[in-house]
Amino acid sequence: MKTIKSLALALLVIAGTAVSQAQNKKINVEKSNITWVGKKVTGEHTGTVKFKEGILVFQKGALKGGNFTVDMTTIGATDLTGDWKQKLDGHLKADDFFGTAKFPTATLVFKKIGSKGNGVYTVTADLTIKGITKPVTFDITVSGNTATSNFKIDRTKYDIKYGSGSFFSDLGDKTINDDFEVSVKLEF
Repeated sequence: MKTIKSLALALLVIAGTAVSQAQNKKINVEKSNITWVGKKVTGEHTGTVKFKEGILVFQKGALKGGNFTVDMTTIGATDLTGDWKQKLDGHLKADDFFGTAKFPTATLVFKKIGSKGNGVYTVTADLTIKGITKPVTFDITVSGNTATSNFKIDRTKYDIKYGSGSFFSDLGDKTINDDFEVSVKLEF
């Protein structure tokens, strides 16, 4: 019995040591950024949205986890000014798109991480937009105290169907691509 207790205590110490080696690194929300590109038949729009908070988890220098909250109320176009910018920003925040009054945040939680070497990881994560959670997979590159990633999101998976040729047949040159591109730069 004493041997079993000693073995259990040793396992707890080892487990505690392994957990204590994990390092949570908060992102600097002022220096980290998300840019987006939404394309349509007649062109594209670009913009930004800001992080509310985020953490990357490292263990022995390797990326092991992460979770982020995005402040969707900050979404805005960067390619327009004046009334046109106000109209597009308002529409992006409306229920046709992100419904920020009801869903002010979006979240991303890492679920599976595989190393590709040289600071590059393939991440599968749960992305929640408008209260709908779907998996996304992307590569992220970690270098020093920064990490970068570029990937596409199919907006229709999150009930954002406005102007989608997948749901409406007579849109012509008003059709908006289902995928939008996201570029992320994290500083921590």
